[in-house]
Amino acid sequence: MQHRRGPSNNLIFFFSAVIFNCLVVTMSGPVQHRLFDPHWKPATATWYGSPEGDGSDGGACGYGSLVDVRPLRARVGAVSPVLFKNGEGCGACYKVRCLDKEICSRRAVTIIVTDECPGGYCSNGKTHFDLSGAAFGRMAVAGENGQLRNRGEIPVVYRRTPCKYPGKNIAFHVNEGSTNYWLSLLVEFEDADGDVGAMHIRQAGSSEWLQMNHLWGANWCIIGGPLQGPFSVKLTTLSTGTSLSARDVIPRNWSPKATYTSRLNFFNLKEKSTNNKKNL
Repeated sequence: MQHRRGPSNNLIFFFSAVIFNCLVVTMSGPVQHRLFDPHWKPATATWYGSPEGDGSDGGACGYGSLVDVRPLRARVGAVSPVLFKNGEGCGACYKVRCLDKEICSRRAVTIIVTDECPGGYCSNGKTHFDLSGAAFGRMAVAGENGQLRNRGEIPVVYRRTPCKYPGKNIAFHVNEGSTNYWLSLLVEFEDADGDVGAMHIRQAGSSEWLQMNHLWGANWCIIGGPLQGPFSVKLTTLSTGTSLSARDVIPRNWSPKATYTSRLNFFNLKEKSTNNKKNL
């Protein structure tokens, strides 16, 4: 069981980082990579929490209580820094499969990055997954869940996979403490790539996209103002550089701690594009 880093470990450092990260402007765009590599790569895995438990309570990505409910429930996982990517790896999905033919099934479990494990098994540049007890046990053949968990650290293989949230569109949670001069957003239920490499907002009556800055986990922020809603939000994924814009998704009378759901997700856009081509 790993001890993962959360946002509340050091409040002084955290709030200093909030101001610094919101003021820093990164000029370079996201680096594009091939996302869905069909080849399996080696890693190691452990589990944490209760044997049949759902995993994290919150976590270093900032998803809070979302990790306790479907579609994230029992599919959450903490990853080592090489996959966490200082929080920009949050939301990415992986298939993980164990290798011992005597006890492991050939079925891979799909996990969503919701947390970080910065030490122990996850240190020294290792690629490591610390899974919920339920997710870890699902890699075993029927009836051997407990025996697999008793193994402790095990060798596994993994690969990226598209995130799928049927019936869900991308949502934006306005973080507590946000004002007209400091706005912080948490991205929820982003399918396909799952990760975020850049975020911009556009104010009411403006054609200019204002760059937000990565704060921590899946949280982004901007300092300016006074900022005028409604806000449109543009996401660009870290893995492939694919972009999506949600027009006026955050209303003029927005409130801190409220969540606003768009009408879009990346798979929706792909399906609409395919249908439009068929109709040409």
